[in-house]
Amino acid sequence: EFTMGATGDKVKARYSFIYKFEDGEWKIAHHHSSMMPEAQLAASSGAPAPIPDAEVRSLFSLWNNALATLDPDEVAKRYSKAPCLLPTVSDVPRTDYDSIKAYFVDFLKKKPQGVILESYVTSGPGWCMDDGIYEFTMGATGDKVKARYSFVYTNEDGEWKIAHHHSSQMPEEVVAKASLPESAFA
Repeated sequence: EFTMGATGDKVKARYSFIYKFEDGEWKIAHHHSSMMPEAQLAASSGAPAPIPDAEVRSLFSLWNNALATLDPDEVAKRYSKAPCLLPTVSDVPRTDYDSIKAYFVDFLKKKPQGVILESYVTSGPGWCMDDGIYEFTMGATGDKVKARYSFVYTNEDGEWKIAHHHSSQMPEEVVAKASLPESAFA
């Protein structure tokens, strides 16, 4: 890996050296260096390069800002052409625009606004995933709800869309803490 002095960019490459002992010292007789094949394959496939973790995390704000509009259509537009939403407060998987919009008609009545508490990011060419724990404040009541989440984003027509979104209430909130053995909190 090289760091380019002018820009600070990091470049990873494969290399080979053949050394030859000549005139009492080792000299390079042959040197080859080439770009890593993964980068070439991504470039030739037309898939965008992986995005930085901070940018992946910022995709949540696009969805959260859509929630703030209280418009189910705006929220549903954040999902991909072939989505899967496994929502927190419904046992029905939502796999198309209309069913996702229908879910948010009721959910948005609570005026939810989310904050990410923990985030774990993975990404590759044309996709990225952010999963962790978020918390919603329901503006209509002031209630706070903490949940586990996963967002898988795909790049569709140059825009990051939610292909998969799973949200589930924290187990501690589902199973009363008093019913859990003491060892569960260690």
